[in-house]
Amino acid sequence: MKVAVIGSGGREHAICVALRNSKNIDKIYCIPGNAGTNSIAENIEIEIDNFEQIKNFILINKVDLAIIGPEKPLVEGIVDYLEKHDIKTFGPNKIASQLEGSKIFTKKLCEKYKIPTAKFGIFKTYNDAEKFLENCNFPIVIKADGLAGGKGVYICDDKIKSTIAINEILKGKFGLAKEVLIEEFLKGEEMSFFIISDGKTFKTFGTAQDHKRVFEGDKGNNTGGMGAYSPSRLESESLNEKILNKVIFPTLKGINELNTIYTGFLYAGLMIVDGEPFLIEYNVRMGDPECQTILPKLKTDFLEIVKACVDKNLSSINIEWSNEKSLCIVLCSKGYPEKYNNNIEIKNLDKIFLKNNEFIYHAGTKNNKSKIFSNGGRVLNFVIISKEFIKSRDKALDLINELNWDNGYYRKDIGFKVIDK
Repeated sequence: MKVAVIGSGGREHAICVALRNSKNIDKIYCIPGNAGTNSIAENIEIEIDNFEQIKNFILINKVDLAIIGPEKPLVEGIVDYLEKHDIKTFGPNKIASQLEGSKIFTKKLCEKYKIPTAKFGIFKTYNDAEKFLENCNFPIVIKADGLAGGKGVYICDDKIKSTIAINEILKGKFGLAKEVLIEEFLKGEEMSFFIISDGKTFKTFGTAQDHKRVFEGDKGNNTGGMGAYSPSRLESESLNEKILNKVIFPTLKGINELNTIYTGFLYAGLMIVDGEPFLIEYNVRMGDPECQTILPKLKTDFLEIVKACVDKNLSSINIEWSNEKSLCIVLCSKGYPEKYNNNIEIKNLDKIFLKNNEFIYHAGTKNNKSKIFSNGGRVLNFVIISKEFIKSRDKALDLINELNWDNGYYRKDIGFKVIDK
């Protein structure tokens, strides 16, 4: 089969690696890809929002299947567009993708189907939002409604910080914002819970804990993700059952009652409070860096799973996993998530020898005259699978030190809740 993977991050590199291991792969294209995908796939320079060019490329090159990595094209309807031209596509359609495209859509769905989530208010004007603050118990959480690359969330300890957050959101810091979402702060532990669905049935697809904050100890600004480990230390049979019954099943029911179906990955960002799951947000694709952390543990042929979803035949697949521990550390450009420099050469990558269960996934990288340069805030993902999380973290740190990239910044404490308890 010929497969096209849409995207250019660490998630897409991990997907390409998983596909390459399939016995039925003839060719992988990555649109537009990065320096890592370039070594195992053919990178195609097309912008991911240019649906017509992507469609034309797929038809001309007789690609059998398109896999959509990032959220933006999903929310903008790329699946609907490609399927209209009879292209088999893995990912949710535009209606279902509102689960990530609009936090307010998701909150209203939670309200209608009694999905446990933080109490919330939706406000269209600065004045209405400010009045609401008068009776709030701090801290509170303030969110931009649309896509914000993981950065449109403020945790505010007082009214001054809250008014600044509301003002920034409504003035368009994260794009056009007609409404702002304010919700109570839930005190618990975060957990990422994944399923994969063919629209008729679904299967669980692992758990993880992501570290969003830029500094060690989970301090500082939110980022797209500084690292992750899998499985989550909270995972248990009883908690999984609660998540499925209280969160996943009613969500899929709500999507079905919109006269559509959900196909693809669904990622529930949860807060576990005293053993009970509360939905924080949905993502309509695999997380990044959770994807890089989870996919290397997969023993079943990834292409066969994706193909079964597209063919509405997921029930025929038995998904098998390694029981070992996986941990990912993200190497970022200094200054991320604020200002940082691109086009910094990354030397020594070709001198690092990776053993079994050791992976370096490229994210913000590009090739230029046989050299590799940085091309984003999150640059490389170091993933290790072993029997113990501490061994995985120590080895990942060893590899980062071996690379010794002067422009790199990373957290040394990924997995501290499960390792340093």
